Amino acid sequence: MNRPVTPLLDRVTIPSDLRNFSGDQLKRLAEELRAETIDAVSVTGGHLGASLGVVELTVAVHAIFDTPHDRLIWDVGHQAYPHKILTGRRDRIRTLRQGGGLSGFTKRSESAYDPFGAAHSSTSISAGLGMAIGSQLQGKERNVIAVIGDGSMSAGMAYEAMNNAGASKANLIVILNDNDMSIAPPVGAMSAYLSKLISSRPFLSLRDMMARLARRFPAPLERAARRADEYARGLLTGGTLFEELGFYYVGPVDGHDLDHLLPILRNLRDRDQQGPILLHVVTQKGKGYAPAESSPDKYHGVVKFNVVTGEQAKAPPGPPSFTKVFANGLIAEAEADDRIVAINAAMPSGTGLDSFAKKFPRRSFDVGIAEQHAVTFAAGLATEGLKPFCAIYSTFLQRAYDQIMHDVALQSLPVRFAMDRAGLVGADGATHAGSFDIAYLGCLPNMVLMAAADEVELMHMVATAAAIDDRPSAFRYPRGEGFGLELPKRGSVLDLGKGRVLREGTAIAILSYGARLQECLKAADELATHGLSCTVADARFAKPLDTALVERLAREHEVLITIEEGSMLGFSGIVMHHLATHGLLDRGLKLRPMCLPDVFIDHDAPRKQYDQAGLNAPQIVATALAALGKAEMHLPARA
Repeated sequence: MNRPVTPLLDRVTIPSDLRNFSGDQLKRLAEELRAETIDAVSVTGGHLGASLGVVELTVAVHAIFDTPHDRLIWDVGHQAYPHKILTGRRDRIRTLRQGGGLSGFTKRSESAYDPFGAAHSSTSISAGLGMAIGSQLQGKERNVIAVIGDGSMSAGMAYEAMNNAGASKANLIVILNDNDMSIAPPVGAMSAYLSKLISSRPFLSLRDMMARLARRFPAPLERAARRADEYARGLLTGGTLFEELGFYYVGPVDGHDLDHLLPILRNLRDRDQQGPILLHVVTQKGKGYAPAESSPDKYHGVVKFNVVTGEQAKAPPGPPSFTKVFANGLIAEAEADDRIVAINAAMPSGTGLDSFAKKFPRRSFDVGIAEQHAVTFAAGLATEGLKPFCAIYSTFLQRAYDQIMHDVALQSLPVRFAMDRAGLVGADGATHAGSFDIAYLGCLPNMVLMAAADEVELMHMVATAAAIDDRPSAFRYPRGEGFGLELPKRGSVLDLGKGRVLREGTAIAILSYGARLQECLKAADELATHGLSCTVADARFAKPLDTALVERLAREHEVLITIEEGSMLGFSGIVMHHLATHGLLDRGLKLRPMCLPDVFIDHDAPRKQYDQAGLNAPQIVATALAALGKAEMHLPARA
């Protein structure tokens, strides 16, 4: 398929090139940038809708501000594909989310135009305030612009940052990208005129003069004058909340109209007064590409697709995903127990709970991007005798660690944590990898930890979590499809703290925790060709640990290898602690923990990521042979 014709975009190497263009040329450039973004993402897949929604805003900000001297921060970063194209990365944009290619999010090591890395939401205002204050303390004059979506504004961290920023005189501009509200009549000529007027130097100077004059009034009159100003503008624009937080509010403005955006941004750049400003722009997800406009959810994140038809490439039919298996398992439990409720943090489809919500709308809760609130909300539900399942990706559950410890574990409340995306996650890379939950939950007293080796085990762990009613529990499972095993209609409750042995051997014991079990079985087959008999066991539980199984494996085998899709100090740490305290490391046992290496692993195909991590069958074989002195530790990785 032919690439789009982009004569103006071809003239842009870095954002300063935009400053030579007229307003009409910038409009045409935006059209070319949108076409280039669509074409690139059709090849790589990625976050399309959000990127198309900010094309004009991206052009306007880079045309008006002196990036990278002026700092531009994109909250989450998944909407930054047009930004990457304009900032010297166009020649690599078709490597997006591929191994060795561009990240799907902003990344400091990738470009000077990415001053702050992101992939988790609601961090931009805090980071921007830090940059603005840091620049002031060093006597550096620069603008700091944080672009944050209306979804990200549902997180408490954004308001904490705004409250702090409002009390400062920091030179911070927050652009609220509102793509959840339609472009209604208020976002038209009159609103744009008012926004341009109140962002202008004369208006700001007049307002400052009147504020100074009002301060000479008696206190009650001074307060009344200030309130009159704020509420009069809030009545016109809807910005009262932001004014109360100490921001000067401008908007709402049509975020796709450069005739509106350019003069307003120019006014904000050239203002004399210090202090934070919030510019409210209204955009449309998927703008300019009909399939994405008509189905913003479907085109939020896409696989490769046909640009002309919008049809996304379909993977060949295969087993259901672990996410779907979890959702079906939870529905089966909820049908049998009306006390089961489900909570997610703005990820209903990502966690599979959209299907749960269709069946049990009154028992399903999407609390927005507010993981801390989600956990404590679940704790409150548990105190009333309900059975809350809190479905949050492992990487996002990190954001609620204090609530897990203080509000759930300390009070021994039976909140159940369903942790999707355990282990490495492919194209989303290090920011979304579920690497740390075994370690960060394993140190908490009274916590039950489980890891599903396959989709049937996941069904059983959903049922087990539902049955645990006296303490918190958590179970982890990977991204992607299951292994094609026949699924029961409903899971069975597992014996707490009991693993299972899948294969008996004599020389080497491989103890797997989680979804590397199939690789362990492959490794055992390979080791058998070397004349080495292997026991392969599935721990199922990290806490309570199956100590009898661990002790038997340690006593009866020369080598014990633990395998997990998590960081060091996780499952292997729990096993080693038990063995050490019981003297089982004093008798010549060769213990080899295999976990994710102590590095962040970049985006790539999952198989390649696990090769890099050393957790595929060839590396397990190499580890066993090296422990016995039969081969070098590192065998060639298999693609």
